[in-house]
Parts: sequence; structure tokens; C-alpha cells
Amino acid sequence: MSKIKRIGVFTSGGDAPGMNACVRAVVRTAIYHDIAVTGILQGYQGMIDQSFIEMNSRSVSNTIQMGGTILKTARCLEFRTKEGRAKAYENIRSVGIDALVAIGGDGTFTGAEVFSREYDIPVIGIPGTIDNDLYGTDYTIGYDTANNTVIDAIDKIRDTAASHDRLFFVEVMGRDSGCIALNCGIAGGAEAILLPEKETGIDELIDKLERAKEGKKSSTIVIVAEGDKNGGAYNVAKRVEEKFDFYDTKVTILGHLQRGGSPSSFDRVLASRLGYAAVNRLLAGETRVMVGLRNNEIESTSLEEALSNKEFKLAEDMLEMTNVLAI
Repeated sequence: MSKIKRIGVFTSGGDAPGMNACVRAVVRTAIYHDIAVTGILQGYQGMIDQSFIEMNSRSVSNTIQMGGTILKTARCLEFRTKEGRAKAYENIRSVGIDALVAIGGDGTFTGAEVFSREYDIPVIGIPGTIDNDLYGTDYTIGYDTANNTVIDAIDKIRDTAASHDRLFFVEVMGRDSGCIALNCGIAGGAEAILLPEKETGIDELIDKLERAKEGKKSSTIVIVAEGDKNGGAYNVAKRVEEKFDFYDTKVTILGHLQRGGSPSSFDRVLASRLGYAAVNRLLAGETRVMVGLRNNEIESTSLEEALSNKEFKLAEDMLEMTNVLAI
């Protein structure tokens, strides 16, 4: 591999708290090694639209605590075509970019893997998604912050639920992954958790609610992942109300507030470690890999492997624990 002179860094897909800390680490690590950095605005769309900015150490000052992404993000259908990728490659080479750092989730990595193979451009992926559903890392950037945001909301909802003997259905993000729902359900003391990975029938849920009633609980909270097979919190609440009217029932959809906010200390450190590692792995000659955290060590996983291992399994002990601790 020829010597890398300029790295292009971009964020793509859904934003996640900690992305700015990661960009900061990439920029400053590259500059430390006398490598120029170009920021690509709005991900793959920015490559096609030539939305480039020169970055230096001061470009990322006062960003480590910021949520969202200073590089912006966007979906890009044109990049999925060969013509779109050809245009993107021509544009990035015109400004001297000869290696890429891609921060995002599986959609971001799919594009990066294809692009790197077609044009033999070195690329390192960094997992940035609140869903924590990527193979090859114990944690993704943004997951810890999203958890803290959800738990704070659950605690507040619990206060009002207990004051009025209410049953709250709280819907959290997780179309294909129940990581946030499971983790926050346990941390928030939920009486039941509905997950995409584990089908829970309405009758089974009602049995749990009846046990809560018999235990004289003054409030009940059910966490629903948006990808639950029963069709989301509103649908679950409606079906439960038809058979079980002991509580006054309310629904809260937390939605995109889970993506926002200042990143936690954990996410800032994780993002910094991964950004730092990505540049160093590029300089060591690695390409088409994702850097991730495993057993508190930074490890590389090929993008192909990270993308092909779609079955992200939830911890069995945590699944069992939800039933035990809800009594």
C-alpha cells in the first residue's frame, strides 16, 4: 500500500451521540502523523455533491461534548449505483483523498466495503449506532448515551405512573435489535419487556400484568421495542386494554430524543479510542475492517464478517432475569 497522504472522514446513516468525539480523534490522530484530513459532509451524498471541507486540529475544538454530527449525515440512493460510486470516487480523488474512515452502521459499512473493493481505496469502519447491533464489537458509539436517556425518561414516567395507578407502555428504538429495550427495561425496573428477538404474546403479557396487580403494585411499566412483532406500543396497549382494564393505560413513544444529547463519558472515551485506532490501523496497512471494542481491547473485524453475521444474540441470563426481577 502506498503512503497515505490524505484521509477522508465522514458520518453516515443515523446519527449517534459520540460521533463528534470520534471525528475529533480521527482528525487529530491523522494530523499528529502529518496526514491531511478532509471532512466529507453528509456522508456518501457529500462525495457525489463534492461537499468537502479542509479540517485541522482547531476544526474539532469544543466538539467532544456535542451530540449529533458536525459532518452531518444523509441517505444516498445514488451511491448504490455504479455510476454514483464512480462519480464519488472521481470527486474524492480530485481533492487528494486516498483513504477513508467511515463512521456509521451496517448500511454505511455495506457502501464502504463495495466502494473499497471497486476502487481499491483503503477504508476503516467505526461502529456508530445507538442500536448496538453490529458483530465485532461489544459496544457501538452512542448506545450508552441512548440508554441513559431512556432510563432518565423511564424514571420520570414511573413517578407519574405510581401517582395515578397507571400502566405505561414505553416504546424505545430497536427495529431489529432489542438491546436498548432489554438493557433499559432491566435498569428501569420494567414489569415486562417486548423484544424483536423474543416473541411475547398478548395473553402472556396480560398474565404478567395480572401478577403485578396481585402483588399490589401501584404502577406498571412495559418497555416495547419498536420492532416487536405485536406492532408497536400503541397496538399493544389497545389489545391489552380490550382484555385487561385494571389500570388507566398510557403510551409514551420516546422516538428520536434517544439519538440526541451530549454523549456520556463512556461514549466519549469509546469514540476517541476507536477514532485513534482507525487511523493507526490504516497506517499499518489494514483495510476493509471495522475497529471495535472486545473485552476492553480494540480489535479489527473484516467488514465482510461484520456484515454477514446478522444474528446478534441477546444475553440469555438477561432475558431470564427480566422475569425474575419483575415479581
